[in-house]
Amino acid sequence: MFVYVGNAESQSVSIFSLAADEALTPLGVATVPGPAKPGSTTPMAVSPDKRFLFVGLRNEPCNAATFAIDGKTGALAYVGSGPLADAMAYIVTDQSGRFLLSASYNGGKIAVNPIGADGIVGAAQQVIDGQPNAHAVLADRANRHVLYTSLGSDKVGQLRLDAASGRLTPNDPPSAGVRAKAGPRHFRFSPDERFVYVLCELDGSIYVFPYDAAAGCLAKETQIASALPKDFSGKPWAADLHLTPDGRFLYASERTSSTLAAFRIDAKSGALAPVGSYPTETQPRGFAIDPAGRTLLAVGQLSNSLTAYAIDPDTGSLRPLKRYPVGKNPNWVEIVAR
Repeated sequence: MFVYVGNAESQSVSIFSLAADEALTPLGVATVPGPAKPGSTTPMAVSPDKRFLFVGLRNEPCNAATFAIDGKTGALAYVGSGPLADAMAYIVTDQSGRFLLSASYNGGKIAVNPIGADGIVGAAQQVIDGQPNAHAVLADRANRHVLYTSLGSDKVGQLRLDAASGRLTPNDPPSAGVRAKAGPRHFRFSPDERFVYVLCELDGSIYVFPYDAAAGCLAKETQIASALPKDFSGKPWAADLHLTPDGRFLYASERTSSTLAAFRIDAKSGALAPVGSYPTETQPRGFAIDPAGRTLLAVGQLSNSLTAYAIDPDTGSLRPLKRYPVGKNPNWVEIVAR
C-alpha cells in the first residue's frame, strides 16, 4: 500500500509505503506545479482504477493537478493540470472515474469537471451556485445519486447523477437538514449504504441518517452523537470522519482539542456507541484508514507530522505506533492499495 499526504504550505505530496506490519517507509516528495503562493488546503482524490492521484490547488488560478501512480513503486509522475471552477475544499471522482466532483466553501458551489482518458481534468461542464459554504461531495456506489454538505445552510444536498453525461439535477426532496448552526462538513456512507454519517464542524455533532439507496435520499436522523471529548472546553472545530471498511467502527477528528473520537457501530441500527477519545497531532484536519481496516493515519496542520495508529479489531480503540515528519500544513491523506 502507498500513502500520500497533501501538504498545503509546502505545495507538495509526501509519499510513503505502508507495510503489513503497519510500518511506514518514506519514499519521497512530489512537488505540485502551480502558482508560487501555497493554498490553505490541498484536497486530493484517487481514481477508481488507482492509476491517478488528483491534487486540488485553492490559490488562483485554481486547478487540479494529475499525477500518474506507479503501481510498483508508488512514485508520482506529473501528467498535467486542468482548471477548477473555484477554490475547492473537496474533490472526488464519480464511481466511473470520468468526472471530478468538487465543493467550494468560499464560493458556495458544487461543480463537475470531465476527466480525460489521460487523467487530465477538463474545464467545468456544470456549476451549481447558491450552496453556502459547500464542503464535501460524494457519489453513491451505484453512481446514480450524489450528496453534498452545505455548512452555511445546515443542509445535506441531494442530487441525481446522470452517469453517462455527468449531469447533476436536484432530487426530490433536494435536501435534508440538521439543527441550526451545526454546520455539516464531511460525511460518509456506511459500506452497505444503509446509513450516512454526517460530521458537523460547528458543534462537533455526528448525525446518523438512514439512507434510501434506491431514491438517493436521507430519512430523518436516528441519532445525534458527539465527537467532542468529555472534558472539552472552547469552540468546537470538527473536521473529518471515516469508517473502517467492514463498517464496524467510525472515527472523527476535532481540531480545537486535537483529538480523534472513536465509535462502535451497531450493525442493525447504525447507532454509534463511544469507544474513546484519543490525543493526536495538533489541529488534525485530515486522516485516513487503510483498506484492511488495521491502521489509521492522522496528520496535524500545526505539527507538520503524521501519527500511525493500530486499530484494535475487537474494540476499535487506537494504539499509537510511530510519528513521521511530513511537509508544512499537512491536511489530506489518501491510501492506495495495488
